[in-house]
Amino acid sequence: MTTDRRNCTALPALMALCLGVGAMFSVTTQAAEAAQTMTRTSASATTLSSQQQTIPLIAAFMATSDMPNLDAALNQGLDAGLTISETREILVQLYAYVGFPRSLNALNELMTVVQVRKQRGINDAPGREPGRAVPTGDELLTAGTANQTKISGGPVKGPVFEFAPVINRFLQTHLFGDIFERDNLDWQSRELATVGALAATPGVESQLRSHMAASLRVGLSAAQLRQVTELLKKHGDAQTAERASTALTQALAVAGK
Repeated sequence: MTTDRRNCTALPALMALCLGVGAMFSVTTQAAEAAQTMTRTSASATTLSSQQQTIPLIAAFMATSDMPNLDAALNQGLDAGLTISETREILVQLYAYVGFPRSLNALNELMTVVQVRKQRGINDAPGREPGRAVPTGDELLTAGTANQTKISGGPVKGPVFEFAPVINRFLQTHLFGDIFERDNLDWQSRELATVGALAATPGVESQLRSHMAASLRVGLSAAQLRQVTELLKKHGDAQTAERASTALTQALAVAGK
């Protein structure tokens, strides 16, 4: 497997900081543009689509390497209408939050699931690859910084970036550039996946809270996010659901909702 120097083994730890870490990050309060053009539902929606409901579960089981439940969640997602490309993109993106090993294992599981389904006569929709080329160089930094600002609600800055400026450049060029510029998965789906993975990961409550707030910014409603916590409670474990519920309550309080 070949990676460029940005995709080094240190990236999972770097990306775990992701956007807006409570005490570390200081962002402006001015509201940013709410969402990317590709979204499955409007902010006024009260219920997640059938496809969206499976995304946090796929992410949570990937994050905990729970392969039996991941297998079931992948099948549910494909049955609900997720394309192979969308499902694959979810698992690719999450390497930035839970590491390459879990991402590779989950991708291998998806490949097996698709093959088994095909043998059973189920031909899942392949979906599509990104429809535009991801920029490079200075253009990538500009695009990634713009994406980070939209999702974070304002320019991201703080002591951690003064101490280690390179980490924000990694976030801007790689996570919010290389990954979020890929338009074969909408931003709502990307945030649902991130919330699911972080909820299943102890010790990253600040990041989870930030991504609950980001989910609101990209157009998911409070009711939809409450549905996420209920899905995690029903199909996941109690601690995962509790972390998600607490983070949502805190994010809504800050947002005045």
